[in-house]
Amino acid sequence: MLGKRKRIGALAVAVLLAGAASGCAGWGGGAGGGGADSINVLMVNNPQMIDLQQLTAEHFTKETGIKVNFTVLPENDVRDKISQEFSSQAGQYDVASLSNFEIPIYATSKWIAPLSDYIAEDPSFDQDDVLKPMTQSLSGEDGQVYGEPFYGESSFLMYRKDVLASKGVTMPAKPTWQQVADIAAKVDNAQPGMRGICLRGQPGWGQLFAPLTTVVNTFGGTWFTEDWQAKVNSPEFTEATKFYVDLVRNHGELGAPQAGFTECLNNLVQGNVAMWYDATSAAGSLEAPDSPVKGKIGYAPAPVVKTDSSGWLYAWSWSIQQASEKKDNAWKFISWASGKEYEELVGQKLGWSRVPAGKRASTYANPQYVKEAGAFAEPTKQAIEAADPRNPGVQPRPAIGIQFVDIPEFPDLGTQVSQDVSSAIAGRMTVEKALGRGQELADDVAERYRSREAK
Repeated sequence: MLGKRKRIGALAVAVLLAGAASGCAGWGGGAGGGGADSINVLMVNNPQMIDLQQLTAEHFTKETGIKVNFTVLPENDVRDKISQEFSSQAGQYDVASLSNFEIPIYATSKWIAPLSDYIAEDPSFDQDDVLKPMTQSLSGEDGQVYGEPFYGESSFLMYRKDVLASKGVTMPAKPTWQQVADIAAKVDNAQPGMRGICLRGQPGWGQLFAPLTTVVNTFGGTWFTEDWQAKVNSPEFTEATKFYVDLVRNHGELGAPQAGFTECLNNLVQGNVAMWYDATSAAGSLEAPDSPVKGKIGYAPAPVVKTDSSGWLYAWSWSIQQASEKKDNAWKFISWASGKEYEELVGQKLGWSRVPAGKRASTYANPQYVKEAGAFAEPTKQAIEAADPRNPGVQPRPAIGIQFVDIPEFPDLGTQVSQDVSSAIAGRMTVEKALGRGQELADDVAERYRSREAK
């Protein structure tokens, strides 16, 4: 059994400790420090969050009298700290930035508070304006909403219109993966040193397996069946992974086993690749005023095989710790930070290209935003609206998620399997061997869930 290569990450440990921690829910005073008219917010240090931090005192605090104390950390650090803080339910932090991966898990563990009553009492927030897949992915099994998106993304295919035209190639309106592979072959070396496509090869459940799992889905594969049977070495999963590995080996970027989002972004900007399948959020950088490829990029839906769509869904969002004694003030902050007025504020103060988009239909009806983001606004909206987090493939799933399986064990499982797939991209291992090892790991995880359901 591979020497039992099983590591349970911070989130999984936190969930396993939930039974012990649940007795502490509501304890610890919940005051969080800073006085009755303040809240503590723990969040990731992404650029959009830093903009929020800079605008809060002058606008939110001035309007409401509520002071916001921010703790801002890099992504890996903030995930660890949030899992520790929220599993202990000490109430030190009232609000945290969580993704649609954590929120359903935390809702089940009762670490975060339902927001549905606040939503009902605050019609100006306009939950119906939030794109439906976002609301769905931030809801619990009980149907209640547990998070509000700050900004969101899906995935699509980005390509150099001029390069394809130079080879007499037209991108289909709804490309298949085979068509993309054929185009990649045709545009390989269209310019000196230019490869056909960039695809992530860097190990990590949120790196290589973000795009690869969407490919697996549309090829008809899945990590687990509805009754918790592992399918990592199934014919469909294998076919999808072989296709991905062969495509990046034959027509992909240099250094593919180490290439993640940032490396592929740089490759497309610098003219080293003709196409790139990745996050819709990349388009803002491609169309930035100083981008050498501004105006040269076309945007097509995520390629498909057996499904109607295959784009992923991701959102940095806000949730309230269940133990917080300042839930009313916490909601006021969330409704402001995820609201329409905040988007207007960012557009007017910082520029429309910095609006935390990807969450509201009204954003894409705003003439000022559309003028700034016209090249990619509608493709982004369409990609998010087409995403179906509860039904991303051809068969029922045991957990919500498109580019991930929403269980605490997935980050470690996905990362371990990705290391072997990355080795296959590097030519050091066959896909069959990589997925055979992955099947054993996935079956260990599945057995835990089969055992629970059998009780």
